[in-house]
Amino acid sequence: MKHLTITAAVALVLLPAFTAAAPAQARGLNRNVSVQGSGGRGWHRSRSVERSQGQASASRNLQTNSGHGIASQRSANWSDGAYSGGATHTTNNGATFGRSTSVVDNGDGSYSGEVTRTRVDGTTHTTSGTVTRDTQ
Repeated sequence: MKHLTITAAVALVLLPAFTAAAPAQARGLNRNVSVQGSGGRGWHRSRSVERSQGQASASRNLQTNSGHGIASQRSANWSDGAYSGGATHTTNNGATFGRSTSVVDNGDGSYSGEVTRTRVDGTTHTTSGTVTRDTQ
């Protein structure tokens, strides 16, 4: 609960930085790393990131030679005083968990936001609130 409140507060504070950012050029990054050791031990990791004005997305994948692994997708969008983002993680055994965040500039010096977390068992927990910024 404390972590969710902190996450929501950070998102609310960072919203002005996202909405006032200078226009970004579209760009991407892809990286693959493979490490192999003795006895068949090793792992492979891949990552890709895409960015353009008002949005960003990233994918990460980690797989071991023994069959363990996790795949993660993250995304963020922002424009006109609003931010939304989230992440989903899926393990090789099919377990999925993640989070989503949304923040809106109310136009009166306050920001409203909501964070929803989904646990591996499928249950969700949502925290929401409003923060007022002192403009003095």
